[in-house]
Amino acid sequence: MPGRELTVAARLSVPATAKKGEPVEIRIAIQHPMETGFRFGIDGRAIPKNVINRFSCRFEGAEVFSAEMGSGISANPFLDFYATAEKSGTFEFEWIDDAGVRGRESAKIEVA
Repeated sequence: MPGRELTVAARLSVPATAKKGEPVEIRIAIQHPMETGFRFGIDGRAIPKNVINRFSCRFEGAEVFSAEMGSGISANPFLDFYATAEKSGTFEFEWIDDAGVRGRESAKIEVA
C-alpha cells in the first residue's frame, strides 16, 4: 500500500561543511506521537498503535544509516548518528509510520 506523504515537523542538524573523510554528527528530531496501542482515549477505547517503524538516511542515494523502531521509542523520536562524506552532496532522510504516512527531509553538505 503506498503511503501518504504529509508535512511532518522535523528538526534537523547537519553541518553545512565538512572535511573529506571526516565523520560528521547528524541529529534529527521527528514530531510524532508514537502511540503504543496500550493507551485509552477518554471514550475508553484503545488508541491504535501508530509508531514510526522505519527510518533511513541516504547520502547521494547510498544508505548510510537506518533504524527499525517499535513501541518502545518515545514520542518525538530523536536520532543522533555519524556519517562520512567524501564529496559534496545531499543527505536524504525518510521515515514511515504504521498508518503508512511518510516523512522526508534533506540537507546539503559541502566537503572540502
